[in-house]
Amino acid sequence: MRFAGKSRLGFYPLPLAEAHRSRRFLAFPPSVAYSAIDPCIGDAVAFEAMTEKTQAFRYGIELDAFRAKLARTRIPDTIQGDSLEVHCPVESFGCAYLNPPYDWTLAPGESCRTEHAFLNHIYRWLKPGGVLALVIPAERLRECSGILATQFRDARVYRLSEPVCVRYKQVVLLAARRSRRERERMRDEEITRVRLEYAGFARNLAQLPALPEEPDAMYAVPESGPVQLVYRGLPLDEIEDLLPASAAYRQAGRLPFPESSRISGRPLLSLKSGAVGLLAVAGGLDGVFGSGPDRHISAWQLQKQTDRFEETDGEGTVTIHERERFAHELALVFVSGAAAILK
Repeated sequence: MRFAGKSRLGFYPLPLAEAHRSRRFLAFPPSVAYSAIDPCIGDAVAFEAMTEKTQAFRYGIELDAFRAKLARTRIPDTIQGDSLEVHCPVESFGCAYLNPPYDWTLAPGESCRTEHAFLNHIYRWLKPGGVLALVIPAERLRECSGILATQFRDARVYRLSEPVCVRYKQVVLLAARRSRRERERMRDEEITRVRLEYAGFARNLAQLPALPEEPDAMYAVPESGPVQLVYRGLPLDEIEDLLPASAAYRQAGRLPFPESSRISGRPLLSLKSGAVGLLAVAGGLDGVFGSGPDRHISAWQLQKQTDRFEETDGEGTVTIHERERFAHELALVFVSGAAAILK
């Protein structure tokens, strides 16, 4: 995953328009109790849209503390922590919406995709007949094909058409959980055939139909009551608050966060131009200077520059030479907001 994706913990929210289209495929029986979960709830905007106009018991899990706080404003029963450290009784939920992080995860002795890891962890939470709405990049259908082929039936896969979804080649899969009797009746040839179909979808996204505005099938969410989720992971927020006060952190913090050295006083002798240059690029001349409208922050740095020149010999052969040199660069930001770079 790129750094931009890691910085937001793999959070790629489903556009609201796609969430509303997916919602139309779900049939929530009136006057019946049922429960739904989003184990990667993010800010809960998509999950709220997927379960709108229902009286479901809704649950969410989110690793990021800030997004978990936002999610609780929409879905109060939201746990802040790692979904893979959350446990609940099997076959408890009637519906699960899963849009997991798109990344690799390290496991003992091997590595696997997070899409497969999250699906493998939460599919057991669905009741027989429970509905799964899975949003992943199309190419990851191959890794998830084993679970999808054996554990789910009546699957439909649609490509998502919103611009951000097209960028990441996202698809949504809608399916119902097989019962134990249905799984026991499956033959190896049927499982192989279904897995090959998913592999074909992964290779050729264009063959998939776009998620329609009006559903061409309905998935009835089975009855299910409230669920007790248990988080067995580390209390991340408490650890983060207590860490700076720990003795180990104070000792180890000197390495990743060394105190910046300050240069003060006047030199005994006048500095030569070369010494002034070294002092500048070492940060010794950085700081806040001036007053009034001329007040500014200055920062020096050393930049490598390449000079190119051509040389023609007596036979007319042109040789291009490149010569590298270092030059000082001064960045200025004035109190008015104006900025300048002097080279």
